[in-house]
Amino acid sequence: MTATGRTVLLAGATSPSGLTLARALVAAGARVIAVGRDQEKLDALAAAAHPAADAPDGTGSIRVERCSLTNEAEVAALADRLAADGEHVDGLVPLVGGWRGGGGLAGQTEEDYRALEQSFTAVRVTSRAFDADLRASDAGRFAIVSSTAVARPLAGGANYAAVKAASEAWTRAVAQGFAKAARDAGEPLRAAAVVLRVRSLDDVIDAVAARVVALWDEDAAALNDRIVDVA
Repeated sequence: MTATGRTVLLAGATSPSGLTLARALVAAGARVIAVGRDQEKLDALAAAAHPAADAPDGTGSIRVERCSLTNEAEVAALADRLAADGEHVDGLVPLVGGWRGGGGLAGQTEEDYRALEQSFTAVRVTSRAFDADLRASDAGRFAIVSSTAVARPLAGGANYAAVKAASEAWTRAVAQGFAKAARDAGEPLRAAAVVLRVRSLDDVIDAVAARVVALWDEDAAALNDRIVDVA
């Protein structure tokens, strides 16, 4: 089992990390659905992550979709639109993020927290919208990029660590939902939710991209509810 032929939705794909993941997945023969708010950036992403000329039909391709990933109605409409087009998502990787911090605990403003909280909102909204797709896939994969700050939060990054911790808790709940659904149906576990922790994404983005591609090389039962440190 590989990423070849899988459809993977990158939620918040117009960052440099989104481009790296898109390129890696397309090169592996996956179909990437890149989602973001800025059409110009999405078009540039599609041009930069184009499939190889010799990619098999139906693999190694990219589709872009404009959508606000913190807007539940827009994400639901996106899911309906993809379903109507015959797109069935096998993987979901939310990439909405950012950093605000410093100034110790007193420097942790509510404005900063609300800005960072958008990443957690995107995790919640997208995972709900595509939960049925991931469960229906014979190899559904949900992965978030978290931070080692969760294991050792600092006062100057309390907002950031709190948001990442919440996203990890949500992802582990997704994992439990996958396991329960399989158990209740008397079927083997085929979907997995994984947390990828990094110290600095910019420093290890290539390793993260390789790890995302490799999610389809491992059995769901071995992957589900795992926290993986990526160095």
